[in-house]
Amino acid sequence: MSTTDTNFLLDNDRQPWTQVAEGMRRQVLAYDPQMMLVRVAFEKGGIGALHHHVHTQMTYVESGIFKSTVGEETRVMRAGDVFYAPSNVWHSVECLEAGMLLDTFSPMREDFI
Repeated sequence: MSTTDTNFLLDNDRQPWTQVAEGMRRQVLAYDPQMMLVRVAFEKGGIGALHHHVHTQMTYVESGIFKSTVGEETRVMRAGDVFYAPSNVWHSVECLEAGMLLDTFSPMREDFI
């Protein structure tokens, strides 16, 4: 839902889920041209494959346990942790315990719409 529709984006149940890969699906919650908020649900063993993009990304671990790699650094992350992936830096996640990530992108990911 673009923020041009409303300034209060509380009804996330209206937003569709997209199966991205085995054990991984995403829900675009809100966006405008400068920013996007996306929820990503992982089953144990789900992989967010190693990739990079022009967008800057911050990811908040809402629940679960993830092995996250950004650039050359890998850490195990739990609820409340955050990682930052600068533009064009390779990054990935592996879900060690089922959970949810909240991704923010700047600018928005047009390829998600």
